[in-house]
Amino acid sequence: MTVRRVTATLAAGAIAAALQTAGRAQFGPAQSGGGNGPEAQIVAKYDQDGDGRLNRAERTVVRAAMAGTVTAGPRGRRGGATASPGPKLTTADVRPPYPRSSLYDLATLRTIFLQFEDADWEEELGFFFNSDVDVPATMTVDGRTYRDVGVHFRGASSFRNTPAGFKRSLNIAMDFADDDQDLDGYRTLNLLNVNNDATFLRGILYTEIARHYVPTPKMNHVRVVINGESWGVYLNAQQFNADFVREWFKPAGGARWKAPGSPRGRAGLEYLGEEVAAYKQIYEIKTKDDAESWAALMRLCQILNTTPVDRLEAALAPILDVDATLKFMALEIAMANPDGYWTRASDYNIYRDTAGRFHLIPHDVNEALGGEGGARRAMLDPMAAAGDPTKPLYSKLLAVPALRQKYLSYVREIAEKWLDWNTLLPIAKASHALIAADVTADTRKLYDNAGFAAGIADTANPLRAFIDARRAYLLQATAPARP
Repeated sequence: MTVRRVTATLAAGAIAAALQTAGRAQFGPAQSGGGNGPEAQIVAKYDQDGDGRLNRAERTVVRAAMAGTVTAGPRGRRGGATASPGPKLTTADVRPPYPRSSLYDLATLRTIFLQFEDADWEEELGFFFNSDVDVPATMTVDGRTYRDVGVHFRGASSFRNTPAGFKRSLNIAMDFADDDQDLDGYRTLNLLNVNNDATFLRGILYTEIARHYVPTPKMNHVRVVINGESWGVYLNAQQFNADFVREWFKPAGGARWKAPGSPRGRAGLEYLGEEVAAYKQIYEIKTKDDAESWAALMRLCQILNTTPVDRLEAALAPILDVDATLKFMALEIAMANPDGYWTRASDYNIYRDTAGRFHLIPHDVNEALGGEGGARRAMLDPMAAAGDPTKPLYSKLLAVPALRQKYLSYVREIAEKWLDWNTLLPIAKASHALIAADVTADTRKLYDNAGFAAGIADTANPLRAFIDARRAYLLQATAPARP
C-alpha cells in the first residue's frame, strides 16, 4: 500500500470516528430537512492543508468515511417524466460573446460552461448539500476561463422536491479560491431552477416591477452547460451581498441579515427581549457578527412592537425607511408572493445602512403572480396580515391611519400601473422568445413544454388569468369610499 493510500485510510478512520462522536451525519438533505436547518460546518474540521476549502482528496476522505450515512437527495421521476441527458454543447456552438451587455441584461442569454473534475459531480454536490463545502469547477463565460469557482446546490423546497437528474438550483462563488476573481464585477451567482414556475417568467416580472419601488436584486436568464452537456435555462438572480449594496446605497457598508426560508420562520421583527441569542437563532447575519449591529436590530424590533400607535411613525423614522417599507409590503401583497414576510415571516433580506436606517429587500419571488397552486391568491385581501402580531410591519404600521392610507395607495398604484397584461406582455414575450428554443429542448427542466408555452398564450394562460383577476380584485378593494 502506498504512503498516500495509508495516509488517506488513517485520515478516513479519524474522520469517521470524529463524525460518530459528533452524532454521525450532520449534513445532507436527509439530516437537514432540505436546507431549512443550519448549515453544517465541515471545512474547518477536515481541511488538512489549511487552505480554507476541501480539495478533491479531502472531499473523497469525508465521503468515504460517511458512506451510507448521508444521502444525495430524492431520486427518480418527476411529474411522470424521467430526466435524460441534454444536448452536447461546446463554446464553439454558442453565439459570440456579449462583451457590451451586462451580466443581468434581460435581452442577453449567456452560456455558463462548468467543468467539474469528476463525472459524479451531481452526487457530490448532493452529498455536501447544506454544508459549507463547495465543489470546485472551471467556468467559461464569453470565451474567458475562470479557474476554481466554488459550486454548491442551493435552496430548500426547490432542492427537496427535485429528484436527482433534474435541474437543481446552483450557487457559484467566483472568489472561492481567488479573492480578486469576479464575473462582470459580481462575485456570486445564483442560478435558480424556476421551481413552481413552468412559464420561466414570474421571477422576471416580479423583479422588473419591484425595482421601480425598492432596491431589488436583478434577474435574467442564462444557459448552463455542465461537463459538456446542456442543462438548459436557469434564472440568474443577483446575490444580496456587498456588490448589491454598492449598486443601491451610497456609501456602501453597513450590516446585512438574511431571514431564512421557513414555514415557521418567526423572522417578522417581533420583539423577543434583550437576549441576543433569541435573535441569532432566527436571523442570519451576513456581515461582521458585531454586538452593535445586533443591538440595532433588537432596538428596531422593540420600537416597532412597543411604541404607541400615535408615536410610532416618528419613533421609527430615524431607524427605518418607512416609506420604502410600505412599498415592500405593498409589492408582496399585490403580487401575492407566498414566500416572504407577509405570510411566512421569512424569505426576505434586511439591510442597515451606514446612517443606521433599516431597509427590507425582496428575496424569494418565484411563486408570486399566481405560481403553481396560487390562483386562489388572486383574491388575497391587501389587509390580510394586518391582524397578525407575528408580522408587526403589517399589524403595527397599518394601525397608523396615515401609513395605512399610504400603503393602500401603493397597492392600488401597483395594480393600476403594473398588473396590466398589456403592460407586462411585451416583457413576457421578449423573455419567452429569447429562451424558447432552449427550454423546448431542455431534458432536465421540471415542467413540460405546454406549461412553458402557456405563459404567453392568448387563451388558457394561468399567468394572465391571475394578473387580470388580481388587478380587478385590488382595484375594487382599494377603491376610495363613496361619500
